[in-house]
Amino acid sequence: MGIALIFLRCTVGFIFLAHIATADLSYSIAEEMRPGSIVGNIAKDLGMEVGKLIFRKARIDTEDNYPHCCDVDQKTGNFVVRERIDREELCGEKVSCVLKFELVLENPLELHRISLLIQDINDNSPVFQTETFKLEITESADKGARYRVNEAHDVDIGKNSIQQYSLQSNQHFVLSVREDADGSKSVELVLEKELDREKEDNLDFLLIAVDGGNPPRSGSAVIHVTVLDANDNAPVFDQTIYRASLPENSAIDTVVVTVRATDADEGVNGEVSYEFSRILERAKKVFSLNPKSGEIKLIGPLDFESFSKYEMRIVAKDSYGLSSDCKVMIEVTDNNDNAPVIYLKSLMNPLPENVSPGTEVGIINVQDRDSETNGQVHCSIEKNTLFKLVPSIKNYYSLVTTGQLDRELVSDYNITISATDEGSPPLSSSKTVHLSVADVNDNPPVFEEQSYSAYVSENNKPGSTLCSVAARDPDWRQNGTVIYSLLPAEVNGAPVSSYVSVNGDTGVIHAVRSFDYEQFRSFKVHVMARDNGSPPLSSNVTVSVFVSDVNDNSPQILYPAPEGNSFMTELVPKAAHGGSLVSKVIAVDADSGQNAWLSYHIVKSTDPGLFTIGVHSGEIRTQRDVLESDSMKQNLIVSVKDNGQPSLSATCSMYLLISDNLAEVPELKDISYDEKNSKLTSYLIIALVSVSTFFLTFIIIILGVRFCRRRKPRLLFDGAVAIPSAYLPPNYADVDGTGTLRSTYNYDAYLTTGSRTSDFKFVSSYNDNTLPADQTLRKSPSDFADAFGDSDGSPEVGTDVFVHYLVKLHLFLFSSQQIRSVSVTVVRDFKTFSTVVGLC
Repeated sequence: MGIALIFLRCTVGFIFLAHIATADLSYSIAEEMRPGSIVGNIAKDLGMEVGKLIFRKARIDTEDNYPHCCDVDQKTGNFVVRERIDREELCGEKVSCVLKFELVLENPLELHRISLLIQDINDNSPVFQTETFKLEITESADKGARYRVNEAHDVDIGKNSIQQYSLQSNQHFVLSVREDADGSKSVELVLEKELDREKEDNLDFLLIAVDGGNPPRSGSAVIHVTVLDANDNAPVFDQTIYRASLPENSAIDTVVVTVRATDADEGVNGEVSYEFSRILERAKKVFSLNPKSGEIKLIGPLDFESFSKYEMRIVAKDSYGLSSDCKVMIEVTDNNDNAPVIYLKSLMNPLPENVSPGTEVGIINVQDRDSETNGQVHCSIEKNTLFKLVPSIKNYYSLVTTGQLDRELVSDYNITISATDEGSPPLSSSKTVHLSVADVNDNPPVFEEQSYSAYVSENNKPGSTLCSVAARDPDWRQNGTVIYSLLPAEVNGAPVSSYVSVNGDTGVIHAVRSFDYEQFRSFKVHVMARDNGSPPLSSNVTVSVFVSDVNDNSPQILYPAPEGNSFMTELVPKAAHGGSLVSKVIAVDADSGQNAWLSYHIVKSTDPGLFTIGVHSGEIRTQRDVLESDSMKQNLIVSVKDNGQPSLSATCSMYLLISDNLAEVPELKDISYDEKNSKLTSYLIIALVSVSTFFLTFIIIILGVRFCRRRKPRLLFDGAVAIPSAYLPPNYADVDGTGTLRSTYNYDAYLTTGSRTSDFKFVSSYNDNTLPADQTLRKSPSDFADAFGDSDGSPEVGTDVFVHYLVKLHLFLFSSQQIRSVSVTVVRDFKTFSTVVGLC
């Protein structure tokens, strides 16, 4: 049951690991192969299409203490040699030399481990420690005495290492080779024939070492034997193997270990010296041996990550060549002296701002050369950012987004990644990753104001600037480039483009035509701001254009009529007191505001002290009582000015007769301007008969019509002058007290000269309709006839006109005293009355 459970767990674990990384790949290659040699085909071994290696960014990663001597060819999938591989340099004396690589695939992240076995070739010859071995042997040496010489060293392994030794033929020595328990070989010279110093005090012959390669390699050393007197004791070490442990980064000149050998001989034969018999070149740079004391000192830096164990042999010799050796094993212990190193393997830069949260934007790899807990690393990222690290395979992390990016708020991120190991004290390092956010057109242009107002004076020049609109788009480059245009619309039935235009680049609005305040006073246009993004975004704003008035219209005098149109005069009773109302000048101005504020001035008069005019009302009054000595004919020239800058004006002439009876005016015919009135008496008689005949009939008709239908009078009466309401100027602004028409005005007619009461009062209301600015009131007989002829046939209008003239006529014909304010025009233009009677 337990075995089944373990098998099940292993199976589940294998399935989980298989999701992350497939099975390991193993290859074998001989050392010293040329760069570019093919080791194997990774794509084929993994069952993967070759094209996917490029798409998934396949690469070979190694740890720092491994050389990057192999790589993957993404085009063919071959695992090839990148640089020269020397097994002895990489692995030293290790029997098995295996290099570890990692194949990293992205999108998705996948890791495969590759083991490369480096096979030894016979590329190194055996080498002796020294070129000459010097032996001093006493002549008393017994037959069979053994003398050890240092064996040769071959960095190759297996059959390529030293297989045999041979000795050059000589008379005294033979070679004895035996294998020790630790696998090393002891080479000894065996004395086969006693020495005779007197015959031969020096001997020289070769010692040859041969390896087992094909072809074999060999090395040799000269053995020089000096025959001495007897020395029968060799030095002996107190330990066969010396062991020492030393932390890396120890101080120079630190004593690692002291070897000690003793010689039972006395005197010179008992003096012992020490030397390395077998040591790697790398170790020679790190350790030194004192030949007298046997102290091994540190002379170079120790690095656990580069080399963690050293082995060497030391020979102790006496003065006459007897020797023995021992083995020294030095182990280097790890210190936490390497901070973690952060590698950025992949990064999506720049990063679109519309990527969804959880997107993988980069791959981080963290390595620490230290071992065990000193090499355990924790990786973190600063908080309060839109990114986080997600652990992946081994020491790999994925950098992913945690929220929505906005380039307009933050366009660049400097992400600091920190890595800390578990050593004591812990070491840490950091790496800053710069990430730019690419713009996406996600912001429409926004106008700086919710609405705009433009003020322009009328009669402006075409092309003049009205105002400027401005919109801002926080997007970048073309996404933030704003173009302005007008939205289609109509102003007074015409396209808005015929009134204004907008500069597409600057947003400046220009007038296309000259504006007329009297035609329209304001209008609205809609401006659209659009960016150049794809798709483009836009927003609109309303621009209100207000046309201000310019004093470009002169006052229009409605009464009295301009000279040459008709004969206009007023009668002033001889008994008029000071302050009496004589007449009124009526004028209007098509402008508005202060440009339409009118003032009245008498610029010339027959008697300057007799009459005055209201500056704002236009009413002409007597300044004093009328005297007998005053001239009967009074001529006033009145100027009407507006309040514009500069001021515009108009003038009119007012003719006044100081008289109580027309009969007293013999010169009446002389002041006529348009017609001959020689037949005045005949007209009066005809008018009297006509009026007497129809007077009663029309009185009855008038009463019946007014009872049935009440309508506002359409004619305005000012004194004796009728002003048709439809003839007021356009765009007339009614301002009380400025001299223009008021909403109502009453005129009184007095029957007697001294009476101050009103026997008849005619009240007419002004209508809202206005008279075109280019027209004046028509007061000739034919004009009145046309006015009545154009009426809509309303009895009320006709009867009002007729009654008005009829009553005036009666008053004129039968009154002993002439009516004060009846215009001479009514007396003269009897043809008008005939026309009215005919129309009625």
